[in-house]
Amino acid sequence: MAIEIRPASTYADVKTMVGPKSPDSDVCWCLSYRLTSKENQALHRQERGRKMSALLRQGPPGVLAYDGDEVVGWAAVHPRADTSFATNRRIPHVDDLDVWSVWCIRVRPGHRGQGISHALLQGAVEFARDNGAPAIEGYPVDNEGAKVDLTMAYVGTRALFQKAGFRKASDTDSVLNGFPRVLMRLDF
Repeated sequence: MAIEIRPASTYADVKTMVGPKSPDSDVCWCLSYRLTSKENQALHRQERGRKMSALLRQGPPGVLAYDGDEVVGWAAVHPRADTSFATNRRIPHVDDLDVWSVWCIRVRPGHRGQGISHALLQGAVEFARDNGAPAIEGYPVDNEGAKVDLTMAYVGTRALFQKAGFRKASDTDSVLNGFPRVLMRLDF
């Protein structure tokens, strides 16, 4: 298996990874951290897909993993200033650099356990670096090897980020699925 990571520029592939099976569903579309809380809560059903389409027209909102022509993974990555992390009181700012954030890593069922999340995180790092980021941050759970519920595993684990060269830069006041989240950082 040769996984290729590409900027997320095809709506159909983004929809496969983060869109709903039913168009009338209120699924995340990976917008909860990209938008203000007020805007995110105001969007429902097909409005969410239209918002993702609008974001795509502004540039790739992340990266996608492909196994041949099949999309198998997604990682959301964008400048922190344009996300809710810019004002999130539970996730601290280490400094005033215009860092990028990676906040969602998702691998399709049937493709998990093959290292795709590692490839996605590396692809997010390269995408941020190629677009001028001075550093990239993630906010994974510090689960100390314990199992993380798959619905909450999208933030990644501290171990995943450490393997990609990130270092712990700070604790946070955020907890997900009973695990504390840490701020992991990779300076370029």
